Amino acid sequence: MNRILAINPGSTSTKIAVFEGSKQIFLKNIKHTSEEIGQFDKITDQYEFRKNIILSELKNANIDIDSIQIIVGRGGLVKPIPSGVYEVNEALIADLKVGVLGQHASNLGGLIANDIAKSIPGARAFIADPVVVDEFHDLARISGHPIFERQSIFHALNQKAIARTHAKSQNRRYEDMNLIVAHLGGGISVGAHLKGKVIDVNQALDGEGPFSPERSGTLPVGALVKLCFNKKYSFVEILRMITGQGGYVAYLGTNDAYEVEKAANAGDSKAQLIQDAMAYQVAKEIGAMSTVLMGEVDAILLTGGIAYGKPIVDAIIKRVAHLAPVQVYPGEDEMQALAMNGLMVINNEVEVKKYI
Repeated sequence: MNRILAINPGSTSTKIAVFEGSKQIFLKNIKHTSEEIGQFDKITDQYEFRKNIILSELKNANIDIDSIQIIVGRGGLVKPIPSGVYEVNEALIADLKVGVLGQHASNLGGLIANDIAKSIPGARAFIADPVVVDEFHDLARISGHPIFERQSIFHALNQKAIARTHAKSQNRRYEDMNLIVAHLGGGISVGAHLKGKVIDVNQALDGEGPFSPERSGTLPVGALVKLCFNKKYSFVEILRMITGQGGYVAYLGTNDAYEVEKAANAGDSKAQLIQDAMAYQVAKEIGAMSTVLMGEVDAILLTGGIAYGKPIVDAIIKRVAHLAPVQVYPGEDEMQALAMNGLMVINNEVEVKKYI
């Protein structure tokens, strides 16, 4: 029985799914509150907490853990690498633990996958299309000062999966299309896909782009520098302002976009303003990526959990519809994408890459 377990740790949730071949037989989206996540100082401190929840959910669903042979975790902030499937090895484990490019919940995917696989005879652990997939063209790397180089850190797995899904719906190849994909979730990334490669995207983790339910996005640089040196806040506190306690959390005290939408619909003027501002910033980023593609855009794709929210989607579309046709793919296709990568390994349809 070739069962595949897909593990996708996000900033506010842990999604798990079990597949038999291409058929999904179990899916669970485990939500984590700001209070639960807030008790941990570092992302890696959440490792045992999330792993134990996964094992408990599988047990409650009567999934025999020994029936799982392939475990595919969402890739984390390792060194920039080409797109593909990587077997978890000691080098990868070390870099996931350290977070060579930063701390993010996705770092836990490979770690948890490896630990569970070690307890199952014959099981193997992998990551696929990690968030550090790097296909930038040279112009995109220039920041404005040689000490700082722009980095490719984004929702690579879902952006790639949605882009391929859309291309297939048009009876075209992803590699023949120019697309702008906006992933709207706990973090927000907007990528310019040129003929199958993401040649530019905002650094969605802790650097730039639209603010999100819990990230501050691009901040006024001068004001941020002054804040860093006023001795009022510690290094850790400032990092939390940028990632984890920014965006909706900072303005409204919640990372739940649906709660903000309900409050706005009920007449909460502040919730309405902040929701509109996030849509405004997403639209601005989409406009910027249209210039990267020199205006030759086949479609704009909106995806991620927030894409279920009609008011924010409508607000974005109103501002960008003149650039290209807009298609909405709410939610994430990441579980299916992770499982399909695992299935390709089972069927020897892909060459497993080695992380060095």
